[in-house]
Amino acid sequence: MATLSIHFDPAVLARLTSASGDDTIHVTLALGGSSPDAPAAPVVPHGPLAALMQAGLLAADTVLTFHQRRANRSGRAVVTADGRLIVDGHSSPFSSPSKAAEAVTGNIINGWTLWHTPDGTTLDQLRQQLDAQ
Repeated sequence: MATLSIHFDPAVLARLTSASGDDTIHVTLALGGSSPDAPAAPVVPHGPLAALMQAGLLAADTVLTFHQRRANRSGRAVVTADGRLIVDGHSSPFSSPSKAAEAVTGNIINGWTLWHTPDGTTLDQLRQQLDAQ
């Protein structure tokens, strides 16, 4: 029988122990034959959020949120290093902000105007900043 060996970086363990009950911790496991000390290959973002990430306007691990008062619903998603969104309550990441928003709302919706960064900026506003550069 094969042996499974999982090595956690000390920073991961520190993050896990400091997490509150409302935090979502994402851990990615990958098959590999290299030693645990080998540097990981850099992840290049792709998809709709890639340009924002490459311009430094949006970073991996950024928490995006929205709240719709009239519908009494809210959503939370985390930007992955490869430019996708992991939405709370969903096991698979979404490649576009609108698909991620649709997963929460159940409706076809413009995720670019719905999702907000921690400072309140929408993804659409970030896209406009990028176009202005």
